[in-house]
Amino acid sequence: MILLQILLCLWSEPSLSVSSPEMVTISYIEQYKELAIVEMHRSGVPASITLAQAVIETNSGQSDLAIQANNHFGIKCKRTWNGDTYYHKDDDLDSSGKLVPSCFRAYDSVIDSYADHSNFLRTKENYIALFLLDGKDYKNWAWGLKNSGYATNPEYARMIIRIIEKYNLNAYDHFPNPLK
Repeated sequence: MILLQILLCLWSEPSLSVSSPEMVTISYIEQYKELAIVEMHRSGVPASITLAQAVIETNSGQSDLAIQANNHFGIKCKRTWNGDTYYHKDDDLDSSGKLVPSCFRAYDSVIDSYADHSNFLRTKENYIALFLLDGKDYKNWAWGLKNSGYATNPEYARMIIRIIEKYNLNAYDHFPNPLK
């Protein structure tokens, strides 16, 4: 009987220490939901959109860009960026069509990344129309981001909507500001 109990413990132990992708995503959302809610109240970007984009852009916080540069939204340097940078192959090609490293913004903290994402959307002309949408209308926000050129993936809006609906992220769009 004792041997059977030991074997059962040994057999079940790996499942306790190995996180499934689902659990990694849930953990990421739990870790950053309050930050997304604070940013929603500060900037007007729905928390559901912020969290879904971060889950997609970082593979739930597991990407090199997130780990090495605290960049949780895949925001590239662009001409106006004068902060720290991180180079990573993405979708930029040289004149001969060869994939070359892209310049991404690097941040001191995840908080800085979340704040810059909100500021980026609020200050770039092609995203201004998003702020005319209802802040609780995550579907139109997702399509607005895609149509405004946020990502090159043609499925980007659908990806955002799937993440929001799978994890019920739109519930966070109704939360009060945790800082008050």
